[in-house]
Amino acid sequence: MFEGPEPIYLQIAEQLRRQVLDGTLAPGDQVMSTTQYATTYRINPATAAKAFALLVDEGVLYKQRGLGMYVSEGAREQLRERRRADFFTERIDTALAEARALGITEDDVVRYITKGARR
Repeated sequence: MFEGPEPIYLQIAEQLRRQVLDGTLAPGDQVMSTTQYATTYRINPATAAKAFALLVDEGVLYKQRGLGMYVSEGAREQLRERRRADFFTERIDTALAEARALGITEDDVVRYITKGARR
């Protein structure tokens, strides 16, 4: 389930973000408790708690004392907006810098993107 060099708590947080983004988890939906998460995935409860705390800090989840963690209203839109910004800065800006280094013109890039969008 959890693989790669990234810490498990970050993998858990990303998994939950993806579930919010794809609609598997909707605003107001309760997420598993840290104990349930730890038992299900055989991890330390503190690891799950760290992931949930991160998502609370980001505003993706909120805690109802004594009841559990829930998906925040507007979480999907917030995540989409953040991902869109990251998409441009991390992927497009990098691709454009590489294109310039390879001598690919702006017109070539626009043509390629336009052609790809039609597929």
